[in-house]
Amino acid sequence: MTRDELMSALSGLRRAQIGSRRAPHKPLLVLWLLGRFLASGNTAVAYDEAEEPVSRLINDFGPAMTSRSRARQRAAMPFVHLERDVWDLRDRHGNVIDQDAPERGSWLRSRGAHGRLHTHVEKLLADPSTLAAAVRLLLEQHFTPALESPICDAIGLDLAGLDDVIYLVPTKKQRKRRAGFAEEVLRAYAYACAFCGFDGALGRNPVGIEAAHVRWHSQDGPDEVSNGLALCSLHHRLFDLGVLGLLPDLRIQVSELFVTRSPAGQAIDALHGQPVASPRPGRNAVDAQFVIWHGQQVFKRPGAQAP
Repeated sequence: MTRDELMSALSGLRRAQIGSRRAPHKPLLVLWLLGRFLASGNTAVAYDEAEEPVSRLINDFGPAMTSRSRARQRAAMPFVHLERDVWDLRDRHGNVIDQDAPERGSWLRSRGAHGRLHTHVEKLLADPSTLAAAVRLLLEQHFTPALESPICDAIGLDLAGLDDVIYLVPTKKQRKRRAGFAEEVLRAYAYACAFCGFDGALGRNPVGIEAAHVRWHSQDGPDEVSNGLALCSLHHRLFDLGVLGLLPDLRIQVSELFVTRSPAGQAIDALHGQPVASPRPGRNAVDAQFVIWHGQQVFKRPGAQAP
């Protein structure tokens, strides 16, 4: 396997079908393995060891799951189904575990399931630029920029170091962000947060105000004002993490999973049920189809839900 072939394989990870909801389970497992490789020099791991940290990653950065017992073993699905051109999965006796094995943590633990990225993959990842390129590819294809830093922090990778690596994947063209999108969104909301009204500036330059996609760009969200909101940095991060959401009538929702004790945190709770600021005349408000996508794919339920 060459570097280009590895990037192509990672770019082509098949997305699991869980109804209509996104399932970033495989990329999160691979990202966790890359963090493990950076720390220890190999990716060998027993399912029993991977279950808790990988399930936590999926719960934190994927759609919420209401069943606590199932949420604790979400790592089972990618552990079984990760593509075998990069992943070797065996039982305690060294027998290969097929991809049609049960997606159950109890089954995997009882067989002593353990996996490892193939040796030839690890040899490629020993080149820091290849490892960094793999991380960047997975982040850009499956997540949104506001989540890149917390994901890297969770798996022990230095995001700043990745920014020195520029690598183009030759087999899959990436969607480019439309120039002007951010400025159009910020102008539409008069450079103020649509949730809290923050409109800070340093001299004449706005600070801490960002253009957020409602349906993420990496998930085919268009670079249009009808798919954008001007949000302060805090509320942008909370919106992308699923702490904050919207109803189709554009009232703010706060996840019931959000916990706070401080007055500053209680200011987040106070947003629940409040209307989003309207854009300036002549600009499109957020389209309900993108609000519903966010509610299904990002917002951490339970909480008030879109119908």
